[in-house]
Amino acid sequence: MAEQNVPGMLEKSAPLLDHLEELRTRIIYMLVFLAAGLGIAWNFVPQIIKLLQEPLTHTNLYKAGKLQLVATQLPEQLLLSFNIALWAGLALSLPFILHQVWLFIAPGLYADEKRWAAPFIIGAGFSFLLGVFTAYELIVPPMVKFLADFLGGTVAGFLSIGTYIGQLTTVMIAFGLFFEMPILAVVLTKIGIVNHVMLGKVRKFAFILCLVAGAVITPTTDPVNMSLFAGPLYLLYELGVLLSRVFRKREVVDELTTGDPFAGA
Repeated sequence: MAEQNVPGMLEKSAPLLDHLEELRTRIIYMLVFLAAGLGIAWNFVPQIIKLLQEPLTHTNLYKAGKLQLVATQLPEQLLLSFNIALWAGLALSLPFILHQVWLFIAPGLYADEKRWAAPFIIGAGFSFLLGVFTAYELIVPPMVKFLADFLGGTVAGFLSIGTYIGQLTTVMIAFGLFFEMPILAVVLTKIGIVNHVMLGKVRKFAFILCLVAGAVITPTTDPVNMSLFAGPLYLLYELGVLLSRVFRKREVVDELTTGDPFAGA
């Protein structure tokens, strides 16, 4: 009996092995694209550092010559450069990485769901860059000015350039990921995984998670900076709920709201 079951077991394991092989191939392609993006971004690290220093130059403490960015450890400049190139490279290669993600999940989708590949890839890439840009223009400047000038210029400061840029990078990357929520809500709605009814039912939990995320990401524990993060994050969640309603699958929503699987017929 055991010998007769061997062929059947091999047939069942074959699809799993095929999926694992496909996953391995996609991960390799993702790493190649990330390495290419990192290599391109490495050439622009000095320019990126100057851009990240820009919000600091508008503080009163910096204008008075009482604030400087310094390297506190010997390898700090090298590690900082690699960190910046890595995140910038990720931003550059994100559309290609998302394309590999889509190619992995596409075989399990219906034909009408596969047509959302281009909107997902383009929309996710654009949303990430929009989130980074929004953080750099609207969130980072008031945050840096509030923290640097908190004591009215009475204290001189020497900031570790690694810590300073690391905090700014965390904020901008976080906002880039936050801005993925609306496009993710649309795509998941169109392929039938979520809908606005489900998202609306967990709204209060989403609000709490937004507050927690704001508290974790912000460099301080004060409510002002936490609100700068939690507020936009929750608005993005509500935008995702709204877009999910607009792009909803009618038959799925009718089944959830009425309990009748044939309500949408």
